[in-house]
Order: sequence, then C-alpha cells, then structure tokens
Amino acid sequence: METVKEDNLQEFLLTLPSEKNWDGTPLLLFNETWYPASSIRGAVSFQQNFRAQDSDIILASMPKSGTTWLKALTFSVVSRDRYSPKESPLITAPPHELVPFLEVDLYLKSQNPNLDFPPPRILSCHTHYTYLPESIRDSNCKIVYVCRNPLDQAVSDFVFVRDRVSGIANPLSSSLIDEGFENICRGVQSYGPFWNNVLSYWKASLERPDKVLFLKYEDLKEDIILNLKRLAEFLGFPFTEEEEKEGVIEEISRLCSFDNLKDLEVNKNGVRPSGTRNSVFFRKGEVGDWGNHLGPSMAERFLKIVEEKLDGSGLTFKISQ
Repeated sequence: METVKEDNLQEFLLTLPSEKNWDGTPLLLFNETWYPASSIRGAVSFQQNFRAQDSDIILASMPKSGTTWLKALTFSVVSRDRYSPKESPLITAPPHELVPFLEVDLYLKSQNPNLDFPPPRILSCHTHYTYLPESIRDSNCKIVYVCRNPLDQAVSDFVFVRDRVSGIANPLSSSLIDEGFENICRGVQSYGPFWNNVLSYWKASLERPDKVLFLKYEDLKEDIILNLKRLAEFLGFPFTEEEEKEGVIEEISRLCSFDNLKDLEVNKNGVRPSGTRNSVFFRKGEVGDWGNHLGPSMAERFLKIVEEKLDGSGLTFKISQ
C-alpha cells in the first residue's frame, strides 16, 4: 500500500495518473483504484489513519450496489434493542447519516475525525479490501460487502452521477452511455475497476468467512428474510425464536424496503452536506433495469470482460432483464 505524508499530499496528487469519468469529472489512480478527485484526500487519510476497534462493523461496496439498503438493514438489526421499527431513527434521518462513509463523510473533512460513537460503530467505505487500513484487516471487526451484477451497477452509477447534479431524470443519452461504457470496460470508474473491487472481498470472504460476509443485491431482493437472518447471525445479533414469532424480521424488512425508504419525507426532500439530494439515492431498485439503457452487444461485451477477470474465482452473477 502506497503511503504519503499529509504535508506532501498536494504534490503527490499531481503525480497520480488521471482519467475523466463519463461525466467529465476527474478520477485519480491511487493504490490501483480509480478515486474521484473530489474524495481522494479522504481516501488517503482513511487508509493511513483509521484505527479499527474489534467491535466495529464495516460495510463495503462498489457505489450503487445496494449500499443505502445495506446501511438501513444493518443499523436496524444492530439497534433493534433500542428502537422498534416504528421508532427507528431511519424515519427522520437518511441511512448515510446514521452510517457515514469513511472516505467521503469523515476523513474528507478531517485527518482525525471524531469517531467517538457508541459501540458497535457502523461505518462504510468503497475501498478495495486489499487497501483497507491494516487495523481493519488485522482486528476482529466484521466486514459486510454487498455487490450487484455489473450491468445494473454500471447503469445505476451513470444515472446517479448525472442526477445528483442536474436533478434531471431523463433517459441516458447514447453518447454518454458510449463514452462511459468505454471507460468501465477499461476498469475506469469510481472505485473501480469493478472486478478488482468485488474480487478482493470475494476472496477475503472465502479465506475468512468469520470476518467477511459477501452478499449479493439480487439475493437480497429474492429472499430478504433469509438474508436478514444471515446478516444478524454473522454480526453477532441473531434473532431469537420469540422475535421470529413476533414478526420482527418482517418488520425490519418493511421498514428498510426500497419503497418505504423512498417515500419518507427526509429521503424525498433532504440534502446531504455535500449538496447531493437524498432522493437520488433512491431511483428504481430493480434487478435488470440495465436492459432499458444498454444494447445487447454492449452488455455482452462488458459481461465477457468481467467473466474473464473473474475466471477461476467461483464468483458469478445473476443477469436478468
């Protein structure tokens, strides 16, 4: 892992390879990862300064892979002894406020942010497993990773980056899709390459299943109850027989459902400190929406690249339209 001192950071950043994201914003290559230039300082500071506690819960993902949903689910599972679903802070606060990003929210603002949260601290990141701070990898903290099939992830990310600025929800233009797709086929996208991000956590989950739980967005959509039980068990907060009989798992599922979260006032009209509207984190939440934006030849090309990169790993994706 490449390290750099804070007083040399600006000079160091000028030496990093750069590309343009599909919307024209700059990406910088640091530790084999394409970071948005706007968050690179936070990423570097997080990787070099964060000190994990054994009780920490780290939620990781590629952007637009079910991150917001995973935050809501995990917060609800861990805090259910304090809040019933009807009293949940999720009703008045967005998931990203309750579970802040390490690179974007915390370490972008300060090299030494206030992390004095009551345990277990639930924090999130998009950093590849290989480049997580050693304290995370070496401690007993738990990591939950959620991934999404590469076609839906790409389309959702394209739309998110456009809509968070413009607020316009028109279909993606063919020119933007073409330019952006050429980039992701080369691995150039925020926190990409896609295959490096997912593979790093997939391999870690196989090597250390007690430490890393690997979830798929499509599996969550298919059977949320089963996967909520898996999540709770893994985190050390298993549901009791009494809770199951009382329907607590179903209540959490309903509270954290896409439709419910999307319809909450705070997520319809609120704004993140960065200026991003909360509403752009809730678009469709569907599996297979890529078919409305990508042509068959483009999808086939990208899937072939991803399959080649994942070859031999045992990691596969359900692709539906």
